[in-house]
Amino acid sequence: MLLALLLAILSLANAICAKGQSMIFVVQKHQATHLHYDFRLEIDGVLKSWAVPKGPSTTPKEKRLAVLVEDHPLSYATFEGIIPEGYGAGTVEIWDSGTFENRTEKNGVPVQLAEAFKNGHIHIRLSGRRLSGDYVLMRFKGDKNWLLTKVLNAP
Repeated sequence: MLLALLLAILSLANAICAKGQSMIFVVQKHQATHLHYDFRLEIDGVLKSWAVPKGPSTTPKEKRLAVLVEDHPLSYATFEGIIPEGYGAGTVEIWDSGTFENRTEKNGVPVQLAEAFKNGHIHIRLSGRRLSGDYVLMRFKGDKNWLLTKVLNAP
């Protein structure tokens, strides 16, 4: 009986983590060699990060290239300042930040963020100052190239 209760609690915890839990996102405007926007999502205790050359769109018809870059620690979500000479040198400012909710499903079943990332298809609902509503990140070419698209809000 205790084992059944523990399994039920574990199943509920996984469902909560899979869909509906709010986590942080940040978009940092990064004036490096070329201006781009770093789109970062809290996934598995780190900020999964994509460089978006033209910045995120607020129009569902526009797809934006998002190139996967290295993970960053969660503490980086509040960083603004100047990165000295070397990789990524330049000015960084927070362009938008807020929370997001995982909306990823497969056949009507919630999919955890880590699995969605691994599968190359993430559906999220952003709640920020500039960005709000549903967005999809979809891997399309190799391991690093993704598309970031604003989509019409799902119910």
